[in-house]
Amino acid sequence: MEKSQLMYKTIRLTTAQAIIRFLKNQWVERDGVQNRFFAGMWGIFGHGNVTGLGQALEQDSEFTHYLPRNEQAEVHIAAAFAKQHRRMRAFVCTTSIGPGATNLVTGAAGATINRLPVLLLPGDIFARRNVGPVLQQLEHPLSPEISVNDCLKPVSRYWDRINRPEQILTSFPEAVRILTNPAEVGAVTIALPQDVQTEAYDFPEEFFAKRVHYINRAAPDPLMIDRAIELIQKSTGPMIIAGGGVIYSEGENILTDFCNMTGIPVGETQAGKGSLSWKHKQNLGAVGATGTSSANLIALSTDLVICIGTRLSDFTTASKTQFQNSEVKFIGINVSPFDAAKHSALELIGDAKRTLEILFQRLKDTNYHISAPYSHRIVETIGEWRDENDRVYSGTGNQKVTQGELLGIVNDNLNEDDTIVCAAGSLPGDLHKFFRITNGDQYHMEYGYSCMGYEIAGGLGVRFAKDKGEVIVMVGDGSYLMMHTEIVTSLQEDKKLIILLLDNHGFGSINGLSKSSGSLGFGNRFRNRDSTTGKLTGDFFAIDYADNARSLGAETIRVGNRNEIIAALETARKNKKTTVIIMEIEPSRLPGYYSWWDVPIAEVSEMPSVQQVRKDYEDKVKKERYFLK
Repeated sequence: MEKSQLMYKTIRLTTAQAIIRFLKNQWVERDGVQNRFFAGMWGIFGHGNVTGLGQALEQDSEFTHYLPRNEQAEVHIAAAFAKQHRRMRAFVCTTSIGPGATNLVTGAAGATINRLPVLLLPGDIFARRNVGPVLQQLEHPLSPEISVNDCLKPVSRYWDRINRPEQILTSFPEAVRILTNPAEVGAVTIALPQDVQTEAYDFPEEFFAKRVHYINRAAPDPLMIDRAIELIQKSTGPMIIAGGGVIYSEGENILTDFCNMTGIPVGETQAGKGSLSWKHKQNLGAVGATGTSSANLIALSTDLVICIGTRLSDFTTASKTQFQNSEVKFIGINVSPFDAAKHSALELIGDAKRTLEILFQRLKDTNYHISAPYSHRIVETIGEWRDENDRVYSGTGNQKVTQGELLGIVNDNLNEDDTIVCAAGSLPGDLHKFFRITNGDQYHMEYGYSCMGYEIAGGLGVRFAKDKGEVIVMVGDGSYLMMHTEIVTSLQEDKKLIILLLDNHGFGSINGLSKSSGSLGFGNRFRNRDSTTGKLTGDFFAIDYADNARSLGAETIRVGNRNEIIAALETARKNKKTTVIIMEIEPSRLPGYYSWWDVPIAEVSEMPSVQQVRKDYEDKVKKERYFLK
């Protein structure tokens, strides 16, 4: 071992210092464009990382440290930043051992589910063990090796624990390989025992040389392309489902060209919204459980679904009820074989942009275009949907605006460079259906995990990723109360957000779901406890959200009617710092369109309303399908 090390010129560093030096020299390149991969590190310091990573960051000013207010929030910030950069840049997140580390779990799950790169470096127990149990150590009788960081294993695409300094020489290159691989990407966790962070080692200088990770645009097997062309040419009514892979691969332009040439219409997932401008004559809009009437009607009868960069969640497939043609077939275009194979699809394993380019040229050579009757039907269904969209945007004429009317107001006041950010509640579904955008950068939704509390932290991540335009965060009062403190971070970093806080006195989305399932609505409203019944059925209790946001340093504006909202948006644009606009929303539930979502209903109940809904449920669940050919 000593002889082999003599072959290298070495530098003596602590493990933590070596990690920082390695990370700041990682680069990515796609299509000849090269940039530094890691933009810095988010972290709250404790005894488990302050003398290791904290010390290393303090003496290395080239790798910027950012201070969040919550460890879960820092992962949301990092994930949103990576999403806005189309996975070509990322942040590192560090925490101390203990509750800081376990706070990472929710954010890590969101990043992995949404296929976004985030590197997590939580502190850990002592590798040398002699002083254990250390503060915040979980003592497990099964193994002294187990710590709370093992909680991160199922939500990480790669997990390791560094028990000797030299282990980083193999672990960190593998971590970065996964973070820069579109087929494997997600959260990566490397647990760092606090004693090992501070240990010195003679590291080879070659380890710290600039490394460029090339993002390949892999193309599918030519034989599979031949089979896909055959399926498309035989189809009488094909449609495309555009997922996040279209946007991450920067495939929007070729998708537009493909649709122009072939006439094939496009339905969009949450992550794929903006793949095609809403003005495009083949844009059917959102598809699935939160879909438009145009997309879902076409989906019900289509005989070929071309899935591009989507993992086909139950919202996209309406719990596998959206595709009812008995002969329907699927083509799966995806960098991930796991996702490409879903629904027994013909697997086109490759980069979305590159694959579309190949299909475009092959179909161009044959002068392929969908039939005139099918084209007419597409035009007709899209026209009907746009009329419905206009109706929802017009509102009810009441003094208090509906959620649909609010979306229309915001939409009308949206600039080309602005970005809408949202995550949980009823807002994502309504935005998916109704919001009109011309490009994917205008729409940022976390809906793989649908994590309450993501919105403001995610908005901050988007703000770090872009200089132009406003970042407009739409958040319900329930989500706001879960994690609003990153308002402080936005002010500290001079990263302005416009936050639209919708007050419906509780968890309105789930309250609506509860009622639609035959219940009266249970445990979802912010009410006082009734002293007589012992239930949360008393008066709504008052929360002054304006005072709360103001106490954190934000500008605040209370609004009521349509004109006040428009004026507040104008004022917020002029303000130099984060502004929170608070409004009460008229309770309303916007309709679904030719779709369903499987939420199981109690099989037995004393409530007649539940019994009736259960009967309806049993009828609808019969439409769920297995796709076996």
